Amino acid sequence: MSPSPPSPARRRKVPARLAISSRNYSSWCLRGFLLARLSGIDFIVEPAAADDPQARAELLMRTSSILLPCLIDGDVTVWDSIAIAEYLNETYPAAGMLPADPVSRARCRSISGEMHAGFAALRASLPMNIRAHRPGFTVWSGAQADIDRITTIWRDCFAGSPGTYLFGATPCIADAMFAPVASRFKTYDVPLDAVCTAYVETIFAWPDMAEWIADAEVERDTITELDLEF
Repeated sequence: MSPSPPSPARRRKVPARLAISSRNYSSWCLRGFLLARLSGIDFIVEPAAADDPQARAELLMRTSSILLPCLIDGDVTVWDSIAIAEYLNETYPAAGMLPADPVSRARCRSISGEMHAGFAALRASLPMNIRAHRPGFTVWSGAQADIDRITTIWRDCFAGSPGTYLFGATPCIADAMFAPVASRFKTYDVPLDAVCTAYVETIFAWPDMAEWIADAEVERDTITELDLEF
């Protein structure tokens, strides 16, 4: 019998690259970073230039295509956060990026997909801005409906979760997908119940999230449209 081919991790000669736009403003890039960290892949972060027109258009939601984050792993190029999650999960199955239990795994995929595809009112009304803090921010009905759905998802997960993350004691793909929402809730002082408040604190205590936030705080680039008080 011929030997099994070496794993992608053994074949890799150089670190993978994760192309991102902004740490402060980009929820998608935060997700890509957390997913890469969850997988254990050896990677470096490559921020786009401040004046990159594609990156700026994505941050302002003026393009139908989201091309950042983009993971370049040898001859493999993957963009879109869900595609990155699935690629990393398949490449590094031992990382446990999805729950081991098949029912929990299916639910994790479902809520991650819902986060990926939905909540447009929340995205538009409460854009991610880690450096900002806007207490007393008025949340309109469309965004509030999204907030209500998200907090329902969280409470449902914790009703059956034995840990402080959505599916247990350690973070998984779903936590990476919802981490930017936790950031939004902090920025805009969104009122939350005790369960959801505790989860936001868990996300902020996640070392990889804390590292991203620290880098966002010192990021020099600003986008005026996303820093306006409205």
